[in-house]
Amino acid sequence: MMTSCQEFEVTVHTSPGPTCGTFSRLWLNLIGSRGETPPISVNDGDHHLLPGSACRVQVQTRSPLGHLVLVRLRLKAQTGFPNLGWHCSRVEVRELAERPGSGPEGSETQVFPCDKWLQTADGDVELRRGKLSLLKDETEEKLKQQRLKQLQQQQKLIRWRTFVDGSPQCVDLSSLSELGPNLSYTHKSPAPNMHYLKGFAGRAEAWTSFTELEMFFAQSGHQNSIARFVRTHWMEDWYFGYQCLNGCNPLLLRQVHLLPPHLSVTPDMLRPFLPEDSSLKQELQKGTIYLLDYEVLDGIPANVINGKQTYLCAPLCLLHLNQQQQLVPIAIQLQQTPSPQNPVFLPSDPGCDWLLAKIWVHSADFQCHQLVSHYLKTHMLGELCCIAMLRQLPEVHPLHQLLMPHVKTSLQINFQARASLLAADGVFDKVVGCGLQAIPLVLSRASQRIHYRSLCVPDDLSDRGVDKLPQSHYAQDALRVWDALHRFVVGWVDLYYSADSEVQQDSELQHWITDINGHGFTNDSGFPQVFQTKAEVSRFVTMIIYTCSALHAAVNFSQLDFTLWMPNCPASMSRPPPEVKGSVTEEDIMSFLPDVNSTCRVLMALTLLSQPTVNFVPLCQYKEAVFRDDAHRRLVVEVQAELKTISDHISERNSQLELPYPYLCPEHIENSVAI
Repeated sequence: MMTSCQEFEVTVHTSPGPTCGTFSRLWLNLIGSRGETPPISVNDGDHHLLPGSACRVQVQTRSPLGHLVLVRLRLKAQTGFPNLGWHCSRVEVRELAERPGSGPEGSETQVFPCDKWLQTADGDVELRRGKLSLLKDETEEKLKQQRLKQLQQQQKLIRWRTFVDGSPQCVDLSSLSELGPNLSYTHKSPAPNMHYLKGFAGRAEAWTSFTELEMFFAQSGHQNSIARFVRTHWMEDWYFGYQCLNGCNPLLLRQVHLLPPHLSVTPDMLRPFLPEDSSLKQELQKGTIYLLDYEVLDGIPANVINGKQTYLCAPLCLLHLNQQQQLVPIAIQLQQTPSPQNPVFLPSDPGCDWLLAKIWVHSADFQCHQLVSHYLKTHMLGELCCIAMLRQLPEVHPLHQLLMPHVKTSLQINFQARASLLAADGVFDKVVGCGLQAIPLVLSRASQRIHYRSLCVPDDLSDRGVDKLPQSHYAQDALRVWDALHRFVVGWVDLYYSADSEVQQDSELQHWITDINGHGFTNDSGFPQVFQTKAEVSRFVTMIIYTCSALHAAVNFSQLDFTLWMPNCPASMSRPPPEVKGSVTEEDIMSFLPDVNSTCRVLMALTLLSQPTVNFVPLCQYKEAVFRDDAHRRLVVEVQAELKTISDHISERNSQLELPYPYLCPEHIENSVAI
């Protein structure tokens, strides 16, 4: 009988953070292929689960376990002590009894990684060895059951809820605490300087003049070099076009070879703004005509701010790539439906008319940038993929481990946004043209129009005809970052799928994309309905990582720079769009712009949103625990080296530009949507 017993040394490691320890009692079972041990107390007597500690216990079995498969942990609160969570780093197990093939001191140590918080409410938590695997590679029935049990538990905890009908669903939470510590994070930012934005809350009135606005900007924007450049050049047509390529919303500009039928322009109308030896038809054929179309705002009700009705429009703006290789606006129609009261504004119109038309376009762009390019395309998409991943891909699945660092923060930040920025008395409700009535309409309408190709950088830039435009820094940098990420993901996928047939047979992977489609965009959005090939999986995963890191950096961390000079990007408009030409003066323009207190509240919100976190994690920097073997580490080292090369290239280019484009420099890109 004695020869059938096994003896193990078990070492339980607590993570080193100052709050990682707990007063609670830890119970442990070893689970083998043939049986399991009774629960054993780890931290009784002199053993305590202190931060950074290692608790060792001897475990002797009464009957053979077979080979070790799982380690089960359970926390129980101690009477009279706070019920604190515990952050477990790992559990190490070494068999002590001499067995064939092992030395006299026992077998090789087996490591069961944890690297997460455990709470008494979790009940039994089972750890497995660190090797990632697909379901097809599981040889132990107990490990197959552990995968299934984990997903069943996750599906009870992580549920779907509709935020806006017709748009991607969100996580169903009543409070942030329901997320639990492993899906929550502490956002730490340096205290932003909002000294000169405060004290204006009582001024629910228009700015009196550009001189007053200049005085305000001299204090609030003087330290921001990009904002100073905006202030100097915002009225110039070349800079209007430049912002379409490299501003905070570089996702709308599109090359056209046919004009929209509801844009009331004629060849004769545009002839003065085209080369003398050319025509509108020729320029369309050459591909030098571009369009901004804000149709998603057509008919959307505008907000009431400071007790006064504000106004929205849905402009069409035509731009031309001129012989100086500058992209300049040549026609602006402020509403979608042609009529005598909806004139087409031209660069040859009186200066104030043309300037006001461009301001209206920028105000429409603010709405689309915030709700569509920023919230829908990065935040909501990241949350959609994260919820489906938690529900359908077990932790041991290779794509779960690859994606988790990029998507996990989306649940918390989006819940907070829905409870504050997008809620009653939030910034949108109080000071943005698209208020609470408009938000669901815009999100639903924009969701119906999203196509998968528009989320994949090479396809999007090519489809919109902006991939080869001069001075298109966003496009150039986005392609470089996408390509580096794609090579990394392809290498990762190749580690686990040797053929397309293995992709097709991965039921967990197929359930993941089915869950995304069932709670995401429409069936004609072009999203893959099933995964057929390794290439499809690699492209889709690259899209998620890029969207939650690089794209979010481009549309989030740029927004304050282009909005500090408020007339460049007004969040609302206080008078209706002009219906005739020649009636606007410079003094009139001020009366169209947001009130003083509205201006300051928007800038305060954008200042907070634009702060990088203190605990910033750069793109593709991962915890050692996530990528445990040499093949993983080699891929990570390669992509980090490639991203460093891209960072150096961008920094060198920016040093030679009067107006740098820093937002897609990989060393400044956060790994996930953290704000």
